Amino acid sequence: MLHAHVFKRADRHAQMAPPHSARAIDLARWDGSDWLAEEWRALEAHARWPTQSHAFAAALTPLIEGQRRKLLGLRAGGTISALLPLCRDAGAIGRWRIAGSRELFEPGDLLAARPDDAAPIADALARLRKPLSFDRISADSPLLPALRRAMHRRGLLSVRPAMPCPLIVLDESWRDPESHFNSGRRSDFRRAARRAEALGPVTFETLAPGLQDFDALFDEAIGVEAKSWKLEAGSAIAVDRRRETFFRRFFREAAAEGRFRLSFMRIGGEAVAMQLAQVSDDRYWLFKIGHDERFGKCSPGTLLMLHTLRWAAGEGLRSYELLGEAEGWITRFWTQEQRACVRVRTYPARVSGALALAADGAHWVWQRLVRRGA
Repeated sequence: MLHAHVFKRADRHAQMAPPHSARAIDLARWDGSDWLAEEWRALEAHARWPTQSHAFAAALTPLIEGQRRKLLGLRAGGTISALLPLCRDAGAIGRWRIAGSRELFEPGDLLAARPDDAAPIADALARLRKPLSFDRISADSPLLPALRRAMHRRGLLSVRPAMPCPLIVLDESWRDPESHFNSGRRSDFRRAARRAEALGPVTFETLAPGLQDFDALFDEAIGVEAKSWKLEAGSAIAVDRRRETFFRRFFREAAAEGRFRLSFMRIGGEAVAMQLAQVSDDRYWLFKIGHDERFGKCSPGTLLMLHTLRWAAGEGLRSYELLGEAEGWITRFWTQEQRACVRVRTYPARVSGALALAADGAHWVWQRLVRRGA
């Protein structure tokens, strides 16, 4: 587990607290503690992504088992003011990554109370003996300028554009989501709805299940996803036991905190499309979608998305965030607004950095040759 035991103000816990430090420290030796969980949750008010939460990091254990782990933290003014969970493969060529980024393909970032808190974390990152490989972090992250300064004369830093995350900024007009599309699209929506209604009574629901109902509803949702193309592609949650365990733990914790949202479209009472999402920071964060391919002609995924857009606007949420990547069907159909992300890599001035640079250079040359030959 990635959480760690830090200090608490009560004197009876003083002997277990880590030493005060103005520098970033590795908190991993306090693994298993409730103290850091409390500090981490308090810090989540400054999060940019739901992947920065304690619940997300704590649920990662089955996905990063066997990897080296590190939790960089900054203690300032008696509280933890910055956190960055890392992991890497064992061995000489392993690179430090934001924990879970490779396994789940989601963006992440430094969790910090203030932009200035990035500097000590960046300094600690620059002093690591292994290179960094952060595939997707916020393009305006305070970690970037801090890391540029920290890497000066310590090695090379590469910052390149990465796949952005689409979003829809919500306002009252999204209570009628169909109004945002042209007449042709609206006609498509009506046609899909008629096809669905011809098969049986159509209902939509967005639920905030408690712990008592969570597992049964979660199982129903991933069962719907397993009836889609994702099963054959190997990306369905039910295909990978470790991923299923992660999502079950992560969403169960969100359900306990009242943040989990599970949406279904049903035809004749049978679930034909689903969404797994979380509400935080007045935003609807969409993690997983899926539909039963037997009902593909009535576009259940599209109809359910219209429902959840209408629901989110009705709840007064600020945005509808499509996590994952800005795939063509999203940017062509739903939105061109995006959260910009970048890929960050470091090459320390040591053997490990030289090996990483050589490997990346060879990969770049190979890609160029493949493109020329295509």
